[in-house]
Amino acid sequence: MPLDTLAQAHGGLDEFRITSPIEIKALLRKLADANTPMHINAPDGGALSATLWTVDSLRGTISFSASLDEPQLQQVVQSDEAVVVAYLDSVKLQFDVADMVVVHGQRESALSCAFPEVIYRFQRRGSFRVRPVLRSSPMVRFRHPEMPEMGLSLRLLDVSLGGCALFLPQDVPPLTPGVTVNGVDIELDGDTRFSAALRLQHLSSLNDEARGMRVGCEMLRLPPDAERLLQRYIDQTQKRRRLMALD
Repeated sequence: MPLDTLAQAHGGLDEFRITSPIEIKALLRKLADANTPMHINAPDGGALSATLWTVDSLRGTISFSASLDEPQLQQVVQSDEAVVVAYLDSVKLQFDVADMVVVHGQRESALSCAFPEVIYRFQRRGSFRVRPVLRSSPMVRFRHPEMPEMGLSLRLLDVSLGGCALFLPQDVPPLTPGVTVNGVDIELDGDTRFSAALRLQHLSSLNDEARGMRVGCEMLRLPPDAERLLQRYIDQTQKRRRLMALD
């Protein structure tokens, strides 16, 4: 999807934009280490598939595999700018490259270009779950479906755009799978609060020391504004975890 279309749909692209050189370098190295197929698309329609070979942040360059037999290689190079798209698991990465030039080696050739200043990171909808960082305590509150007089405040274990998992302590009356609960208040952090309906999908045991069960839930009828809040929370949580991993 073009970036301007995404910007209109999400009210801007700030939440998807990565500008930290350290983060950009880490993502590019993951793409290179995994030998991830990447698609390089020029504005005039030229396109080719490649893998990322080198990431040199000191020189400010990256290079892709390049076959001189590739019919659209010169067309892409002559455009002098292109959009690169790749996937890491359930995450789509997109960034612009410029100053492209083919570098000839003794055995292989490479497509060299300037180090990207921005990478856009888009989550495939509903497919990726995040666990809250340790210092946060997201809670989900609703009335017990079989005992309306009992209010429940359950800790959230993980969340995605399609659902979440809750911790049900062993001293709380059990929940029945298949039941839909309306009017559920979900508080992920101070800026992310919304209401939704949850369908209780399944219960599973945790380790013996957990003293409780895991309740898998599907989110139903999530309003657009709540979905945007949830997507922002997922993106920000992933970003915090990446930064923690770099420390």
